[in-house]
Amino acid sequence: MTELKKPKILNIQDVAQSKLFSIQSVDLEFSNGEKRVYERMRPAKREAVLIVPIMGDNLILIREYAVGIESYELGFPKGAIDPGEIAIEAAQRELKEEIGYGANHIVQLAKLTMSPSYFSSKMNILIAQDLYSEKLEGDEPEPLQQELWPISRMMELLEHPDFNEARNISALFYLERYLKSIK
Repeated sequence: MTELKKPKILNIQDVAQSKLFSIQSVDLEFSNGEKRVYERMRPAKREAVLIVPIMGDNLILIREYAVGIESYELGFPKGAIDPGEIAIEAAQRELKEEIGYGANHIVQLAKLTMSPSYFSSKMNILIAQDLYSEKLEGDEPEPLQQELWPISRMMELLEHPDFNEARNISALFYLERYLKSIK
């Protein structure tokens, strides 16, 4: 198999800006001389965490409004890694803000990219166990509803009409593999 040569970046230009997002136009020249213009979100400087909290024989999920689909989505706590934090520290903070628990045991399972043709964002998937009660004030506009889900039925979440986000589904499969590995 021949090694692929990355396209040459000829020009990058910001073409749109909002409070949260910046869209760039990227002019590329491929090794065969072909030129194309792609659009992407400006590369992110921060990564994020998604935490699968386990309490006893249950997963703790939250319902959070997702404006992109204009609906409430059932999923796991998540959030950005703040400057100066590492993934495990951000996971602790997000757990305390979103579900009112910290964890004595956190394991990082994976780091995923999301739609890498358009985004540079990376999501760290972590499992949190041995939870203890501790609440921090978060930035959510409304209290997040929690739902306990039996680990023994975790794969049934794939059939749940409100459990659709790819990052949550990926975390579920990583959890399944992790639980099999510790048996």
